[in-house]
Order: sequence, then C-alpha cells, then structure tokens
Amino acid sequence: MIDVPRIRAMHPALAEGFAHFDGAGGTQPAESVVAAIADAMRTAVSNRGTNFEPARRSGEIVAAARSAVADLLGADPAGVVFGPSATALTYLVARTMALGQGDEVVVSRLDHDANVRPWGQTGATVRWADVDVKTGELPVDQYADLVGPRTRVVAVTAASNAIGTVPAVASIARIAHAAGALVYVDGVHATAHRPIDVAAMGADFYVTSAYKWSGPHYATVVADPALWETLSPAKLLPSPDHVPDQFEFGTLSFELLAGVTAAVDHLAGLAPSPGDRRSRLAASMAEVVAYENRLLDRLLAGLAANDRVTLCPAPADRCPTVSFRLDGQAPAETARLLGDQGICVSNGDYYAAEYFIAAGLRDSGGAVRASIYHYNTEAEIDRLLAALGALR
Repeated sequence: MIDVPRIRAMHPALAEGFAHFDGAGGTQPAESVVAAIADAMRTAVSNRGTNFEPARRSGEIVAAARSAVADLLGADPAGVVFGPSATALTYLVARTMALGQGDEVVVSRLDHDANVRPWGQTGATVRWADVDVKTGELPVDQYADLVGPRTRVVAVTAASNAIGTVPAVASIARIAHAAGALVYVDGVHATAHRPIDVAAMGADFYVTSAYKWSGPHYATVVADPALWETLSPAKLLPSPDHVPDQFEFGTLSFELLAGVTAAVDHLAGLAPSPGDRRSRLAASMAEVVAYENRLLDRLLAGLAANDRVTLCPAPADRCPTVSFRLDGQAPAETARLLGDQGICVSNGDYYAAEYFIAAGLRDSGGAVRASIYHYNTEAEIDRLLAALGALR
C-alpha cells in the first residue's frame, strides 16, 4: 500500500495548499526530480564525447535516462528517443514515415489532437474510429472495417485525457498488425496511472511525457530499434546517423534527462518492494491503480449525489479522470470559481477536440475536468465536492 503522506512530502509544491486535480494537464514534480535537475546543472557537463570527464558524464546521463524509460515501459533502451514534447515527437514520426497519396491512417475521435492532426496532415487518407458518446467507449469491432490493405498506421490512445477511457489497445493492435499496419499509441495519460508493457499492448510506437508522472517537461517515444532502422529522418549532415540518436535533433537537455531518470525512480519507490527497477515499478503502479480507484469511486459517488452535475459518460475500465458540467453554469466559470478557492481543475476541450465535437459540447465550452493523481487525498476529494455543492 502506498503511504500518501510520505508521497505528498516528496512534492514540495503541495505545501502551497492547492488541491491539484489538474494532473492530466501536468503533475507537480517530485523533490528528487528537482534535485537531480539542479545537480546536473551544478556539475560540469559538456556535450557528449569520450575525451574528458564532463563529456563522458553527459553520455552517462543520456544512457541512464534511456534505461529508466525502458524499465518504465518495458522497452529496449536502444529504441528510446527523446524530444521536447509528445506532440513534437508524434509529428517527427508521422513526417518521417513519408505517408501520402494512396496510404491510409486510422485515428480515433477519443484521442488528444496530438495523436490525430499529425497523421491527418501527412497527405494520407484519414479514416475515423468513432467514440460511443453514450458509454464513453471506443468500440473495437469498427476497426475490422476501418483497417485495410492500404492502412499504414493506426493511431490510438492508451487512455483518454478527457474522460479516462482505457481502450482495448491490444485487440485494436491485433487487427492492425493482421493488415500489416503499424500501431502508434499515445500513452501520455495512461503512463501516470497504469503499469505499461508496450509489447503486451501491441504498440509499435509508444509516446509519453514525463511531466505527467512527476517529472520535467520532456518526452519520449519508444519503438523496437529494428523499426527505427527502417525510417530515415531529415537531419543535419554531421549529426549521428544511427538509432536512436539520429531522431534527436540538436543537443539533448541533459539536466531534464537527469530529471526523467529521477522521476522513474520516484515511481518505482511509491510502494517499496524488492527486485529490479522494472519489478518495483510494476508493484508500485499496481498500488497506484488500487489507491486512485478508491479516490475515483469517492469522487463519482459525490458527483452523482449532486443533482446539478452532468457527467460525461465513461466505462468502468478507466483512468481516474472525470469530465462534467454544472447545470446553469459555463465550464469556464465553474473552473474559475473553484480556482478562486485553490482547487485546480481544467475546462474546455483539453485538446481532445474530436471527443467534444462528437459529444456536442465543444461549441458551448466543453466541460470541467477533475483528474486524480496518486498524491491526491480523500480530504481533497471532499473539498472539491463541497465546493461544487456550494457553487451558485
């Protein structure tokens, strides 16, 4: 079981007293992450090389971060590529695939726009997987009709950042792979809330951002090194021409990579257990799922008891993220009034534009989102519910 007071003490920003239900937009960093970044910037570090110690240190930082991400996701360190954001990395992969006329891509209306628009802007024909707005589910059966011999990529989220839905990615991937298509999985929201195994999921590419799991604003996309070898990115002539370095443009942020490693180690230590880091991550994240689900049940029960709240439907298998509207009040106003009380929630479409268009809510302001993270508490849930009950 995770020790929540201990974990909260590891996040210095929580001392300010805000109730953070904005984790889907970004979490507060752990103290160990802050320290790792500061230490990397206080220590002599040069661009990677072997001639002198500061250059060797930077190489060690990069190698450590690749190893950490590989443990977090069940990936090969040699297939870990870093970049400034999940959006930037998805654009990188989409452009490097050289899709175009005659190719097809399948995207979903449940996804964040960062896993939709980059594929639609390649010139390939876009085919849409629809979300069932009455249940919040992404039906798998439709993919049998959507995926065909011209399908090059199926892009799908591992968890909706809008309503928390966890699609059956492995089943979707089997359909895609049977047609010879690749599967690009947006794991930005899921990684903070679930143990991740990219191979079991059937993800050919999996992208995630460290700031969604107590880390710095840096991102990574992982794939089998052999798959990366089939792609040839546009790059500078003198830059590396080997995987994974050829996909990382310019000098990497060594200090942020030190923070990425620290964030993975933080997650691995949430529920202390024996074994290697991959095993400890699995144990910790299993406890995170159990704890966050208890908080989610408390939140959902409280929202259901408020007759002014209308929930955006979502299935039982979901991450702890809820979108709702308060009758008679614009979502932006609800979020502002809660914010005035130190309760941090999001409003709008949170870049999940296609979901809110399908639900008929985007033009009227989208919804209010409360996203639970493992440093939240029952007292904070009750604080949010009480504040909502008092809004007029």
